[in-house]
Amino acid sequence: MKHGQYRFIAGFLAAPLAVYAVFVLWPFVQSIYYSFTDWTGLSPEFSMVGVENYSRMLEDDVFWKSLQHSLLFVLLLPLVTIGLALFFAFMINVGGRSRKGAAVTGVRGSSFYKIVYFFPQVLSIAIVALLFQFAYNPNSGALNSALKAVGLDGVQPNWLGDPGLALWCVMAVLVWSTVGFFVVLFSAGMTSIPKDFYEAALLDGASRVTTFFRVTLPLLWDTVQSGWIYMGILALGAESFAVVQIMTVGPGGPDYSTTVLPLYVYMKAFRDGQAAYATTIGVALLVVTLAFAAVVMRLGRRERLEY
Repeated sequence: MKHGQYRFIAGFLAAPLAVYAVFVLWPFVQSIYYSFTDWTGLSPEFSMVGVENYSRMLEDDVFWKSLQHSLLFVLLLPLVTIGLALFFAFMINVGGRSRKGAAVTGVRGSSFYKIVYFFPQVLSIAIVALLFQFAYNPNSGALNSALKAVGLDGVQPNWLGDPGLALWCVMAVLVWSTVGFFVVLFSAGMTSIPKDFYEAALLDGASRVTTFFRVTLPLLWDTVQSGWIYMGILALGAESFAVVQIMTVGPGGPDYSTTVLPLYVYMKAFRDGQAAYATTIGVALLVVTLAFAAVVMRLGRRERLEY
């Protein structure tokens, strides 16, 4: 009976696993293979060069700059985004004053706030990047116009043209565009927590801060951990590439101050015709992504709480 059951399950899994292997695993294998060649991406002819591309990568100053920026993204963006999302979600669902006999409630207008926070998710990341590119314009942008309107005419930063500011401007856009998704995600998790837990904590004299760290965060930890990994992958992948590609000069400038690994892979593959070297950088990006996920899973491991 069990043998027939295993064959039945294997029959259902065969097709999805085959599709996953062909469209996900096989491209990874191909990329690793091409990283040991001199393939240009424009010709079917190439030859094996061993670890030459990896040696070149280790001596590439732009690669190290890109790696530094990507690591900064993956360390700071999840921290800021998840932190803000947890705060907003807690205020929306639990942080309001008691009214109408309810001991635990969200702030007034919480449904409206959910819509406001989630609104950037409705927009394409390309549209978001274009909007903020206009806002950051040093001559006619909304930010410098607002500073001028309040009498700060002497404070007119060249937001995307200053190597010291450009990367932080890009990070601010990524936080603004993604925090709403996690607000809704954490709000859904918080609504599933029984209200009795919060009411018992409040009756024991616990403050809102204590309630958050002692009740909400432990019961929401699995969702937070998944969100942390997802945000890290966004910071290392398409989201960071799109924003940097559209908003910055060069792109990736000024002076490679905003270049990230996904953008550098694109530049080498499609601008410089060095597909093999681009796949080498892509392999490094894969290693960084896997290492980030493994570290988060390892540090975030704790006993599962059920309720």
